[in-house]
Amino acid sequence: MTDTPTPPLPPFYRAPQPLNAAVHADWRLRDGDITFAADTPHLPIVIGELAAAARSFPIVFAAGDAQPVVILGLERRNLFVADGHWSEDAYVPAYVRRYPFGFITTVNRDGFALAIDAGSDRVVQDGEDGAAWFDDGQPSSLTREALAFCGAFQSEATATRDFADALVAQDLLVDRRADATLPDGRTLGLDGFRIVDGAKLAALPEPVVLEWHNQGWLALVHFHLASLDRFQDLLVRQARLAPVTPASSNTASDRPSQEVQVTPATAEPLPA
Repeated sequence: MTDTPTPPLPPFYRAPQPLNAAVHADWRLRDGDITFAADTPHLPIVIGELAAAARSFPIVFAAGDAQPVVILGLERRNLFVADGHWSEDAYVPAYVRRYPFGFITTVNRDGFALAIDAGSDRVVQDGEDGAAWFDDGQPSSLTREALAFCGAFQSEATATRDFADALVAQDLLVDRRADATLPDGRTLGLDGFRIVDGAKLAALPEPVVLEWHNQGWLALVHFHLASLDRFQDLLVRQARLAPVTPASSNTASDRPSQEVQVTPATAEPLPA
């Protein structure tokens, strides 16, 4: 008999387990920073975030399932996290804000249960440090708020799946890659994502355009397309980490152009 491969854990999570009053009666959650997100170059978002996220990051679609994804860096680094804090001038994705809570699937069809990442540095299994998850066997205010937030996120995730499936059904997505040259001459590349093709979008049948307008999907597509200009912002943030040395900055003509080129590519998954 062939063993069923264990699916990979989602970003950040190391040991997720369903929250249970008997098992976790004495567990607590202490304050902490977001160092856990410092090495994450991309994260999934839901459709309710597209408008806000488009002002801070490029939004693309994963090559496999067309999940909307925000690009946070051009290499294995989140350019929006420094010293354990998210940049004040940028949107914080809901996926980051919900951690270390989340939802985990149950044996029931389409069922989900509130989960906690036992591997998080913020999780305390004994002692009095932090906020309690349960009070006399009942969910604390912290747990109730986490349940409401994760429930809303899961509902949005279902709506996001419908949107992504519609993009695929209309064959609007094309494979792309991004290449950048830093001021110090280093080159960076990001492959494995897809974007909406403008020509295909313009050719959508009128009934589909009307339907998507009524669904709110047409606006989401335009938020995505506008967000692609944020690739240049990523390069600016990246360049701050690798300043030009005096020896290499004598004349502008000697320096590589600071520009991100988004070009056709073969479909491969975004790098982990």
